[in-house]
Amino acid sequence: MEMKKLLLVVTIFLFLFSCKEIINEPEKELSKTEEVASKPANNTPFVWEGANIYFLLTDRFNNGNPENDINFERVDSTGVLRGFKGGDLEGITKKIEEGYFTDLGVNAIWFTPVVEQIHGDTDEGSGVTYGYHGYWAKDWTALDPNFGTRKDLENFVKTAHKNGIRVIMDVVLNHTGPVTPKDPVWPENWVRTSPICDYTNYQNTTSCCLVKNLPDILTESTESVELPDPLLAKWKAEGRLSNELDELQLFFDRTGYPRAPKFYIIKWLTDYINNFGIDGFRVDTAKHADEIAWTELSKEAAYAFETWKKKHQEEILDENPFYMVGEVYGYSISNGTEYNFGDKKIDYFDHGFKSLINFQLKKDAQKEDYESIFSSYSDLLNTTLSGKTVLNYLTSHDDGEPFDKERKQAYKAANILLLTPGESQIYYGDETSRSLIIKDAIGDATLRSFMNWQELDSLPAIQKVHAHWQKLGKFRRDHPAIGAGKHLRLAKSPYVFSRTYIDGDFKDKVVVGLDLPLGKKSLWVKGFFGDGTKLYDAYSNTPVEVMNGKVILENDFDIALLELAK
Repeated sequence: MEMKKLLLVVTIFLFLFSCKEIINEPEKELSKTEEVASKPANNTPFVWEGANIYFLLTDRFNNGNPENDINFERVDSTGVLRGFKGGDLEGITKKIEEGYFTDLGVNAIWFTPVVEQIHGDTDEGSGVTYGYHGYWAKDWTALDPNFGTRKDLENFVKTAHKNGIRVIMDVVLNHTGPVTPKDPVWPENWVRTSPICDYTNYQNTTSCCLVKNLPDILTESTESVELPDPLLAKWKAEGRLSNELDELQLFFDRTGYPRAPKFYIIKWLTDYINNFGIDGFRVDTAKHADEIAWTELSKEAAYAFETWKKKHQEEILDENPFYMVGEVYGYSISNGTEYNFGDKKIDYFDHGFKSLINFQLKKDAQKEDYESIFSSYSDLLNTTLSGKTVLNYLTSHDDGEPFDKERKQAYKAANILLLTPGESQIYYGDETSRSLIIKDAIGDATLRSFMNWQELDSLPAIQKVHAHWQKLGKFRRDHPAIGAGKHLRLAKSPYVFSRTYIDGDFKDKVVVGLDLPLGKKSLWVKGFFGDGTKLYDAYSNTPVEVMNGKVILENDFDIALLELAK
């Protein structure tokens, strides 16, 4: 009898458990559907010319591991926002896994340098400052533990690639970190410590120190030099001296380069491609180094990328070559292919760069209408800059005059940045109206507050702005025509334009309407989409059909994103 009761109990338990699984199954399927819906179509090619790039300060984005927040006794009280705040590689990876970047339409992440920073601090009038930003290298061969470990970097890159996201590593070749009691100056055959740059001609822009106490690498030198004794002692104490020296020997044997300062650093930087599959470099302070150094960096980066691909066939995202974008401070798309130093012009596109950061868009956004910006950029990118591109931005980490500093035009900022031809650079927090005015912060520190996750989680107004950026970002990612295509205005009022991108058998056509009336609206598409063509408005999630050369929508949005119905 007891056995029968036991069997009955077991039978009931198994029945209830199976019912629970059946009830929960639709919920699992819904999650899968939502995940797939947020990703680009498999047949949509990735092209750098139309990339949607997210730029973040590694230390200021997301703290994935509080255990690594303090290292090298960096405990002095600092100026406002001038110390480490805890962000790290693990934090970026977690946000990839949560789908944050995918839902924003991001297909490339640019992160600030993570190499080991100076251990000490400086105070040049802004308060005590540590190398939280990553631009003050002490040892290019090691990761700074504040940012994470080599395993964290490997996991970050792999996770990004699994989600269709490229990784752009910020690199510094032209200077070391500042000199501090803990960080001695590099030998004089490696660096110059004077004069300070005047920025009035080629010589006093490239062969000088950017600012006081920032030793400048002799990138123009081809003279062989020995490794600094402090670096050798550091490697020995860390138990890797022999390995580092052996790798350097192999590099110089293969390339035949002299052991000049720039070639050591080129080797160290390209190791990150060889070891982790980094997809691109953002080159810091490009105009402050001998331009030949960038040609050589590009050559070795391309070699490293192809070597990595051969070893990781299953991890290759596409056939795009290694990518380099340069920060030639002050370059504008209207400059065409050359930057003018006053006494000399340099075409950085001829020295390994696919793209240059465009410092012009933030100014155009203040004074020009949509059509003036879109048409002029499209014309330049399809003529003078054909085969090249520019990286557009409105906000950045060291630009004290961003567009909409008070964050009063968040929707317009999204429209301009994400719909302007060329690449787009979302600066972390653009999409969440992160404040750029921080009390008592001096200089560029006010641009570098920690990501405002709490506001995104709790404020409906921020969530609404974020949703707008998400819709535009995903549309841009899914349609190379937006960034890489040709622009054509279809109607002046209401404003409607088309973009077309053709590459071999792939063709992408879209229509966008801006500043549309609320309620019922008519969008003129005649000559671009024929009558009877079935379209889909990706902004309002509405299927429509072209009739009499028009598309009719009725909603409370002032924007439409029209694509061919799938």
